This record gives sequence, C-alpha cells and structure tokens, in this order.
Amino acid sequence: MIPTDGRHARRRSPWPIAVGAGVLAVLLVVAIMVYTGLKKSSQGDYRGGEVAKVGPTEPPPSLEPPPAVESWPRWGVTHTQYSADNEPRQVTDEARGVLGRVPMLQNQHIMGWGVNNPEPSPGQFNFHDLDRRLKFMASSRAMPVITLCCAPDWMKGGQPGRTDWSRNPTVAPKKENYDDFAKLAARVARQYPTVKYYLVWNEFKGFWDPATNRWDVEGYTELYNKVYAALKKVNPDIQVGGPYIPIESDSRKGASEISGPWGTVDQRALDAIEYWLEHKKGADFIVVDGASMTNDKANVPDDFKAQAKFGAITNWLRQKSNDMPVWWAEWYVEPENSGWSEDKRTAVQATTMMEFARSGVTSALYWNPQQKGEGDCRGCVWAPGRGAELPMAGLLSGFARWFPSGVQLDQVQASDPRVHVLAQPQQLVMVNTADTDVTATVDGQQVTLRPYEIKWSGRGVGPG
Repeated sequence: MIPTDGRHARRRSPWPIAVGAGVLAVLLVVAIMVYTGLKKSSQGDYRGGEVAKVGPTEPPPSLEPPPAVESWPRWGVTHTQYSADNEPRQVTDEARGVLGRVPMLQNQHIMGWGVNNPEPSPGQFNFHDLDRRLKFMASSRAMPVITLCCAPDWMKGGQPGRTDWSRNPTVAPKKENYDDFAKLAARVARQYPTVKYYLVWNEFKGFWDPATNRWDVEGYTELYNKVYAALKKVNPDIQVGGPYIPIESDSRKGASEISGPWGTVDQRALDAIEYWLEHKKGADFIVVDGASMTNDKANVPDDFKAQAKFGAITNWLRQKSNDMPVWWAEWYVEPENSGWSEDKRTAVQATTMMEFARSGVTSALYWNPQQKGEGDCRGCVWAPGRGAELPMAGLLSGFARWFPSGVQLDQVQASDPRVHVLAQPQQLVMVNTADTDVTATVDGQQVTLRPYEIKWSGRGVGPG
C-alpha cells in the first residue's frame, strides 16, 4: 500500500514491520547506512525510501463513459488512501451501489492518496493504481474528476526511480521541471479520455514562501498556465480549474476583504487568487478549499452559524471572477477532538451544503476519510470492511438528486430559526440545529424534529 500524503491523511511508515531479531539487525544496518548517506548529501537533496517498480506498459483501460445527466450533480467525493477498490469484492460491490445510485462527482489524485508514483523515472509510466481507481469510479456511475497532484520525485530534485513518501506532498516541482509536469498531465489526459475535469495541484503545496511570508502565486500560476495549455492541446473540451488554494481565517478582526461574525479571512489567500485571476492563460472554473473553523478558536460564533463563511467566500469568488463556476475541492466543519455525535456531524454538514447551494457553488467535493478494516469511521461514506452506507452517503445522494447545480430554489422559512430549510419546487430538506426536540411550521406543515435530525419532505411529483 502506498503511504498516504497530505495534511488530511493518515501517514504510515514505508518500512514493513520486521519480525525476528535477524531482520531487525539488517534493518538497523540499513538505517545507519541510509543516515550516513543522507548526511553526506547536499542540503535540499533527498532520496526516496521506496524503489519504484515499473512493470510492462499496459494499454489504457476501457472505461464506461460518464452517465448522461439532465443537470450537473454539483455534489461528490474525493477518494483517499483507502477506498472501495482496496476492499474485498463484497464490500466493493456494496460501496459501488452506495456511490452509484445517484450519479455524482468522484475525484482522484494522480499520486498519493491511494495511488503510486505515475512516472517514477522520466518517460517510464506506472498507471496501475490510477487505472484501478478510475475503473471503480466508472463502474459506480461517476462524473470523473482528476486532481493533478502530486509530482514525481525527479521533478523536485529527488532521485529518478525512487519515491520519498515522507516529503512528497510538501514539495512543488522545480521551475525547470514545470514543462515535465505539464507533459505528465497531458499523458494522464490521453490515458483517460472519458475524464473531462481537471484540478491543477492541491492546496498550493510547496508554494509557500517563508522569506516573504506569503504564497508564491507567481510560481504556481506559471505551472498552472503550462498545464492548462498542455491539457487543452490534448482536447479543447477538457475543463481546467485552479488555483486550489486553502482559504484560512482567524477569529480576530483584521485587514481583509471578507469578514463576518464567523471570523476574518486571511487576505494573503485572497491576494493570491486575484493574481491568478489576472495572470492565468484561461480557466473553466475556480477552485478553493477551506474549513469553517478559524485558526485560533474553532467554529465561531457557534458550530452552525460558522458555516456562513462558505457562502461569503463563494459570493466574493463569483464577484471577483465575473461569475466563473466555483468549486470547493475540500470543505471541513468539525474541530479536532470535537466529541460530536454522528447526528450532529451530519447536521452541520447538511447546513454547509445548504450554504453551498444558496450561494451558487457549482461543485463541492467531500473529502471521504475512509479507513482500512472494520471499525468506527467518523464521517465516512460507507462502513469499511462491510460496505453498508453511513449517514453521509444519504446526505450526498439526496442533495445530488434534489439540489443539482442550477436548480430553482424556493424561499421557505421555518417558524423556529433553529430549523434550517432548503427547498426547491418538488422537495425540501430540514435540519434541526438544536440538541433538543423542536416543533416548527415549515411550508405550511407542522413538524417535530429530534435533536440534529435531518428530514426530507416532498412538495410535488419528483423525478422518476
């Protein structure tokens, strides 16, 4: 299994567990040799701990085309280190049904997050893991999306043929290798002609400049423009988006174009977005990610009202970009060690999705935190080791069916402000944001909701 990359993922050692004193001794000798070699290497140079295995070249997989849909689904998931393609067949089939009952977006990175190095050495490709993920996505009726991150080690000063998973997600390609990364992006696009949506890089990884205390948006934009041109050359119909920058906030007031009761947005991210908008060669949509929590005080003023931040940022993005489609590549609502119940977690997530819909978000990808083996999987879409759907699965498929991009929204209020409502002509969804039972009048009907209950109610004849 490929070690996991990224701040949102769980890392594991690239070394297998040694059994027996003899094996331990060998590992100790090897460790000493590696340490000695690293000390002799020049500063900034790193060597991978995993030797890449390049098998015989295989033809691109034959993938089912995405399903025909009347409206863009808007909602979807990102596959991470462990997903359904890593499970036993029965679990894979169960998860396939959970994801495929209503077509939605499914996103996969090209390196890390369950996928090995796609080009371990220049011109030597290994798409085995990526093929497997894309096959599963196609079999579960996905609208496929690919995130072009991360980059092979040799593009970042590393040794060809080796992969250093401990540093991989934190290092951007060297400027002299931007063209190489763009060529890899084009090679991926030719490998998967059914994929028409690409996100360029992930969270500006490796593009923070500590010397100036700001993002190196100039470097990112140069990389983006090369990738954009390469993808459009493969197929002009391919849709490309950036900058996929994390938008953070603080509870204290400060100089920023966006602020509210939920905090103040870091202006440095907004400055980077404006630079990218002005200097990009082209883009089909704008991509960001972020959390409702501030960097210093978690969710303010409370767990539910904090979600208004997503709408405020989306409105700013639409205004600055002349109403370019807005994608949230990742969104997070739960502070660490929150102690939330599954009901509260899903209720907060539902209010966030309501905020996305009201503010006109085109696409929102849920970072699915699947785990390996059976056990508690907080916020997951299906139960690992079993495949049974978890509450987030119903929320995603419900919103994908009833609140796709562009759907007409009706103004429906609850008599009690603790009940949040999102409605369209045929269906509405209600969320009780209180930890007690609440009785309210909604759309002319009296309803009683349990603590943090989510309830759907028809308003007419739904789609077949």
